[in-house]
Order: sequence, then C-alpha cells, then structure tokens
Amino acid sequence: MAGIYIHIPFCRRKCYYCDFYKTVNTSLTQKFIDALKTEIVQRKNYLENELVETIYFGGGTPSVLNKNEIGEILNALHRHFFISPNVEITFEANPDDLSRAYLEEIYQTGIRRLSIGIQSFQNEILKNMNRRHDADQAIEAVENAAKTGFNDISADLIYGLPGLTVNQWKADLKKVFELPVQHVSAYHLTYHEGTAFYTWLKKGTLKELAEAESVTQFQILIEIAKENGFEQYEISNFAKDGKYSKHNSAYWLGVKYLGIGPSAHSFNGISRSWNVAHIERYIKALESGLSYSEEEILSENNKYNEYILTRIRTIWGVSADELKARFGTEKTTWFLKNIEKYRATGLVKQQNSIYTLTEKGLFVSDDIITNLMFI
Repeated sequence: MAGIYIHIPFCRRKCYYCDFYKTVNTSLTQKFIDALKTEIVQRKNYLENELVETIYFGGGTPSVLNKNEIGEILNALHRHFFISPNVEITFEANPDDLSRAYLEEIYQTGIRRLSIGIQSFQNEILKNMNRRHDADQAIEAVENAAKTGFNDISADLIYGLPGLTVNQWKADLKKVFELPVQHVSAYHLTYHEGTAFYTWLKKGTLKELAEAESVTQFQILIEIAKENGFEQYEISNFAKDGKYSKHNSAYWLGVKYLGIGPSAHSFNGISRSWNVAHIERYIKALESGLSYSEEEILSENNKYNEYILTRIRTIWGVSADELKARFGTEKTTWFLKNIEKYRATGLVKQQNSIYTLTEKGLFVSDDIITNLMFI
C-alpha cells in the first residue's frame, strides 16, 4: 500500500492564518502542470511498484484547476504508477469554487472524496481570516456536493480564533453536523511565522484567544461530535460510520507516500525528502534537469520518534509489541518506563500491548509526546 500527495500551490487570495506554500500567480498553471508531469515520470520508481490506494490533491487551492487540468494529472499518474481500482481520491476545495456545474465536472474525473475548507460559519470571522466565501456559500457547497453524488465529504473548521466565542463555536458545530458530511477536521489556530496573523500578534494588533477558552472549545468539539455519532479517530479528525481519511490515516500508520509539486514531502520508510517551496524554481528545475528536492536519511531515533508522534495521536495507538519488533529492547523499555506515569494518572489507557490517549490525555498530548521521545 502507498499514497500520492499532489501539491497545487495556487490560491486566488492568501488567507491570513495559512503557512502552506502558495502563490496567487495562476498564470503559471500550465507550466506547473507540465513540470508536475515531468516529476511524475522522474519519480515513477519511488514507491517501488507498490499499489497506490490513495491520491490527495492538497494546496493551496486545488479547486482553481479545471476538469481537463485535473484529468491531465490523473492520467499521468495512471500511466506511471499501479493505481488501485478502488483508489481514494481526495480533493481539497474552497466553498466558493463548488458550483453545481464544477462539482459535476470533477465528479467525472473519478474524484469521490471532497475536503471543503469551510473554517467557520461566522461571516465576520471569515472576513477577518481573508476567506473568499461566506456562510451561505459554505452550506450551499456541501449540499450541492451531496446532490451531485459525493458521499464522502469532509469539512474543515478552525477553533481558538481571535474573537471566537463559545456560543459561536457551538453554532459552527451545530451547523456542520446538520450538513451531509461524513468527516470533520477541526484544528486549533496556530500562529505560524510568515503569516499575517503571526505578524499582527507580534505587533500587538491582534489578541490571541486565552488558553482556557481554547481548551473549552476543544472539549465542546469532542462532546458535540460524539453526540452526533462522529468518532474521534485522531486528535483533530472525526468520522461517521468509519469514513476515515484513508490518505491521512496512512501518514499516521507509517505507510510510504510520494509528494509531487513544490513544497511536497515524501517518505519511503528510510528517508524523508521535500521539494523546493518556490514555484518558479520548481518549474525551472524540472525544465532544465536540475535538482529540486532535499533528502534526510532517518536514524533509528528519528524513526522511533516519528512512530510515537504519529501513532499516539490516533485510536490505533502505540503497540509495545511492534515497538520491540521494530526498534528493540532499549527503546521499548524507555517507552514503557515513561508511559507508566501517564497510564497511572489516567491520561493514557492500555489494552493488551496497545497504549492510547484518554480524553483527558488528548488535552495534554503535546507534553506526553515530547516526554516519550528518545533523544
């Protein structure tokens, strides 16, 4: 099993909170797609002929692409990789791009899973984030997607936003669970260096939400998701009827994946590599046969730490048996010694050899993960 991530770096407007690599220069779209297809050919052996079970269009804003451009990319992947007939193809989209006509077009390409960047149903907060859509457009986008035939729809929300009240957050959650979505990803706002929000925070012109309020919003998220039959299968991800994101779950379970496009990351179990986060340099490198990526060979400590980081966040947890088989006695002993205090205080639960975070543990997951790392 393997996955492919495709980074579409184009945005029509830059959101004030986002630190993913993007550009508003959409005039480069065809050159970018040509470069992308060249990279696909160059890296066709990266996954060593493993069956590709997930393809993920991320960004940026993939929904700036039209049906023919999406088709070009998918056709290139099918020519050079072994793609499962049941492949999960996820497509990130902004609500204002999802007209009924556009949804019908992308449905024809074989895309069956949508990840819709709603972020909030509060128009004032959407405006403050520099989002292009309003609440009505978000609702209409999800409803139109369902009418088109999409039955694997994920909605993104953000909490911990400046000025977001508990009542507004409850209203956002009430609305999203009323819609025909099968998955919700809800992330706490992070102030990333280089974003407008970060700059304003440092200048003092933007006030960060108090930590206690953020914790309350996280707790409300967990409670309301559960009430609506959504399982929290990872700290920030909730699914109904087992509709997990197969692609993101593969990341957490250590499955190989290839990242295509500027800033995209790849992982093959031995090393991690990442492409240059600059579209002009990316295109020029692919046109000229120059290098466009860097690589880090993972040490055994790196591999152990990544296993802890990704697995403890999920319902699948950390397996002491798997730790011993993969990393030996020393690291397993380290883990068992350090996890015990969290198990004893009710932050971690144990079932046979599997350790997972309790609901209390979710609130302090960063501290737990840090203390389980092997330096």
